[in-house]
Amino acid sequence: MTRSPPPPALSPHPPGLGRVPLFETLDDSTRADLTRLCAWKRHGAGEQIIDREGDSQDVHFVVEGTARIMIYTASGRAVALDDVEAGGYFGELAAFDGAPRSASVLAVTPCWIASLSAGHFLRVLGQYPPLALVVMRRLAAVIRAATDRIVELSTLGANNRVQADLLRQAMTAGVDSAGRAVITPIPPHADMASRVSTSRETVARVLNDLARQGLVTRERDVLVVNDVARLEMIVQEVMG
Repeated sequence: MTRSPPPPALSPHPPGLGRVPLFETLDDSTRADLTRLCAWKRHGAGEQIIDREGDSQDVHFVVEGTARIMIYTASGRAVALDDVEAGGYFGELAAFDGAPRSASVLAVTPCWIASLSAGHFLRVLGQYPPLALVVMRRLAAVIRAATDRIVELSTLGANNRVQADLLRQAMTAGVDSAGRAVITPIPPHADMASRVSTSRETVARVLNDLARQGLVTRERDVLVVNDVARLEMIVQEVMG
């Protein structure tokens, strides 16, 4: 079994907000002020950061590490909605509407999380309209992605949902001039299964089928999609 490389070690002290792209246009003094306003916490892998239905309204910035947005079905099955990589953020919906949290968030790897109160977050957006526009565009992208997933869950079989998820990962990784995409590290079968509501066995079977067709290749710690255009055609043919 191919194992992913261990995540990089966390900084020993809070690393500051300079690594968060949302704030990259702010001057150093303003960014330093925001850094001081944040509550900083290190989370171990697997540790819960926020709980669904919780009443906190802070906005959380993943400064180092990776966090995962999750929901749980009535039977207790975990469904992964998205991974938030270093530089990303989550929790802004509660800051905007004051409603309880709509999902839980777990640390996938050890994380440094900076938490900014809703009041401070909204004040910054009011003072710096370009930042507000960035946040609105991100929310628009989240809504579009959620719509795509709803369509897939309601119209595609499990095998095709795995193919569609692989295509999304390939597009995110970037397609080179040869039409290939290199996904690194190799996505765990359990993670893919959680995202598309199927079993790890189904994910393994679909990836093995694609490998036999020459569409994907496992190379050490990476998964190579050898023909992204062909994979996209397979997905589009099923979706109509």
